[in-house]
Amino acid sequence: MTGNIAFPMYDVNPAATDTLAAAVLRHFPNARFQRPADLLSHWQDDNLLLSQTCGYPLMTALNEVQVVGCFHYTASGCEGINYRSRLVARQTEAGKRLDDFRGQVVACNSPDSQSGHHALRNSVGHDDTFFRSIVWTGSHRQSLSALQNGTADIAAIDGVSLALFARYQPQALKELTVVGETPLTPGLPLITSRHTSAQTLNALREVLREIAGEAEITAPLLIGGFSPASRRDYDVILKASSCV
Repeated sequence: MTGNIAFPMYDVNPAATDTLAAAVLRHFPNARFQRPADLLSHWQDDNLLLSQTCGYPLMTALNEVQVVGCFHYTASGCEGINYRSRLVARQTEAGKRLDDFRGQVVACNSPDSQSGHHALRNSVGHDDTFFRSIVWTGSHRQSLSALQNGTADIAAIDGVSLALFARYQPQALKELTVVGETPLTPGLPLITSRHTSAQTLNALREVLREIAGEAEITAPLLIGGFSPASRRDYDVILKASSCV
């Protein structure tokens, strides 16, 4: 089976991502691993064999891709295929709750991010006046930097990303603290092209289930399991975001 493979969403430790990709390629030797610069084009590519996206783009911009499943992560707050965001602020704000940040500045990675934007928007009841302003940073890592340099006061950070930063880039969390968390929501889906056959889709699920049990490959990425999933599992994201 040919096609492109990528794991762009939790690539905090590139060597660990490379090891995961190599494990998949052993089963699909004609496929090609890549680190795409334009994620939306990559996810929409008819030649996509396997990638990982965010639940919000899946439900709003990727109507034709097929959902393969979802990894289980061992980061704090994760349960099965579900994960949550952690609300992060400067250590000087320790002990405060989300309501205490009304009228302050929030850092968000992107408008289409479930973990960095919509999970937090849901938590404030879709009140677009709750925060004084939004700083769009482009990534969770840059949202943490915005907190550290005082550009913003609070941010919602994907709990898996936060745990990976703590392990591999602890300087990203210097003088920061967790002040809350968002409700559980389905984790980042693994997807394949609409053209992928049912046989190959089943093969992908079997391969990912097998690899998820190989701790030497998955533990560095905080992966503890895998479950098949469908688009229906992500309907809750649209309902919570009042998109339907």
